[in-house]
Amino acid sequence: MRFTLATQAGCAVVFALTLATANAAVSVRTIPRGGSATLQAAPVVGGGLQSPETSPALAGGEEEGVAVAGSGKSDEARERQALRAAAKRIVNRSIATAGGLGVGIAPVGVQAGDAQKSWDGLRFFDQRFANGGNQFSVEPPDQGLCVSEQFVVESVNDVIRFYDKNGNAVSGVVDLNTFYGYPAAVQRTNPPVFGPFVTDPTCYYDPDVHKFFHVVLTLDVDPKTGNFTGGSHLDLAVSNDANPLNGWTIYKIPTENTGVPADTPNHPNCPCYGDYPHIGADKYGIYLTTNEFAFAGGFNGAQIYAFSKAQLAANAANVNVALFDTSEFRFQGNPAFTAWPAVSPSQDYETRFGGVEYMLSSVAVFSPSGNGNRIRVFALMNTSAIDTDPSQISLVDTEVHVSLYGVPPPTAQKPGPAPLGECLNDRSLNLGGGLFGCWRLFVDPPAPTEIVPQLVDTNDSRMQQVFFTGGRLYGALDTPVNTTGGRQAGIAYYVIRPYPQAGSLAAVLENEGKFGVIGNSVTYPALAALPDGRGIISFTLIGPDYYPSAAYIRFDASGINGNVRVARAGLGPEDGFTGYVSEADSIVARWGDYGAAALSQGTFWIASEYIGQTCTLAEYLATNFRCGNTRGALGNWYTRISAVAP
Repeated sequence: MRFTLATQAGCAVVFALTLATANAAVSVRTIPRGGSATLQAAPVVGGGLQSPETSPALAGGEEEGVAVAGSGKSDEARERQALRAAAKRIVNRSIATAGGLGVGIAPVGVQAGDAQKSWDGLRFFDQRFANGGNQFSVEPPDQGLCVSEQFVVESVNDVIRFYDKNGNAVSGVVDLNTFYGYPAAVQRTNPPVFGPFVTDPTCYYDPDVHKFFHVVLTLDVDPKTGNFTGGSHLDLAVSNDANPLNGWTIYKIPTENTGVPADTPNHPNCPCYGDYPHIGADKYGIYLTTNEFAFAGGFNGAQIYAFSKAQLAANAANVNVALFDTSEFRFQGNPAFTAWPAVSPSQDYETRFGGVEYMLSSVAVFSPSGNGNRIRVFALMNTSAIDTDPSQISLVDTEVHVSLYGVPPPTAQKPGPAPLGECLNDRSLNLGGGLFGCWRLFVDPPAPTEIVPQLVDTNDSRMQQVFFTGGRLYGALDTPVNTTGGRQAGIAYYVIRPYPQAGSLAAVLENEGKFGVIGNSVTYPALAALPDGRGIISFTLIGPDYYPSAAYIRFDASGINGNVRVARAGLGPEDGFTGYVSEADSIVARWGDYGAAALSQGTFWIASEYIGQTCTLAEYLATNFRCGNTRGALGNWYTRISAVAP
């Protein structure tokens, strides 16, 4: 059922109503308490190049079949090539098959930031050399940020650290394998021994129960070979109180979905894994959503896990869980992809109809054109039943019509020192013994030819962070935009008012907009908002005029408010292994895969990826690839944490 309402400006707003699917099933079970987190930080030590540098589970070209870079391909051909590579990833996998059309916008300017506080968070160097160096080279970082009344928790692939709100570290750098009680990602013995593959960290602080919630996807591996075994689960850690130093309790949620054990569902083509997990919350529940992929290939749909917040907060021995599969809620024949769950300021929840938790999802990834004009809205209804009878929770959905958005193109970078790329292209360095060429330090013949500086990924139009406050849903995603500088990655944001009803859901688009910067890209938005409509969107600013920089922009009830502000300007180009064909069979470097924004005591806290270092090829070689401990051999990403007034 669909209605069209005229706004005062003469525009049309689509008002959509969809009834709950009659045969939708909920899978209900309990999960046991599974132990405690380990906060012991081993020294961050090491340097140079060690074998293996990357997980054997990802070796052999998880992005295989990509032609040699610099082979004269057009921008369009390179974009298609990059999308094919993204579809073959093991984690943070995409299903997009085409780049979208750009939409003309009036660009915004760029000016200095006005953050109240700002500091460098975790870096590639911290990640690679944590736990005594028994880590892999990993990019992108995948930002997990959560903020309490006194503490800031930052987690990335694959480490975690705690700060006070002035930026002083109150813990060491703890690798996530250790945090969750697993063996090291790789024990560098002879032969090496491999631990579980831990990835996709995300974090949330609940201001009502005064606890942190942290989740990762964990994939089981053979300890001898490092290859995936088909086992997978989510690890959910709950802090014992508002101080993250006072211990955490861990729960494990299986995601294979093979029907074994008997209280788990049996989904097609599984064993599967829950990619791209994210956390939402309402008054009664904590919610994790994932994209379910089969190890053998194929996408099943977004999965929604609902947990009792009260039981988790009490560190209960057993916690109620209800699982909903969006493959039973199809739009134009497709399930949801990345149904990002909402979080809210303290007490600002949807409490009608027994409590409601909302999620937003975009649809352009399913389109052969790479474009979409609908945003899907999901609602878990009667969430208060999670404590007593989770089977009484129901899932309903609808969609709203929005202006055209789509899958954005990769972005070029500002030229600058990129010692890894320069080394891979070098043919003259004398290695002795009659061998020449820096490339020989990294790869076997033939000598590669790489694009330097490399292209950088700008996401695939999937929904990013979602807030519910003041009765409205706020969300943002990456999309192509057109300015006088051409087609580039911009950001679209949406303000949607949901109307829950008995057994159904309606929603109205109250506001939307797009923004970008002439000739450059803005990418991986993370959004937070206040009940009065004021908010912030953080992201990375990157392109021919800007090294990858941590940036943000404000908005209010009328739309975007002011220019892009730079929290920390980048110092050099992205120079990581994932954007070089000889290292990762890809012509586009991984970035993101998401940022983070939080609201704490009326202040916005944001974290984004940027590049906070630079060094020459000569310095890179002279320092065992560490450049004064600012990078590692295969990567140089940084993160930036900032506190910004509304």
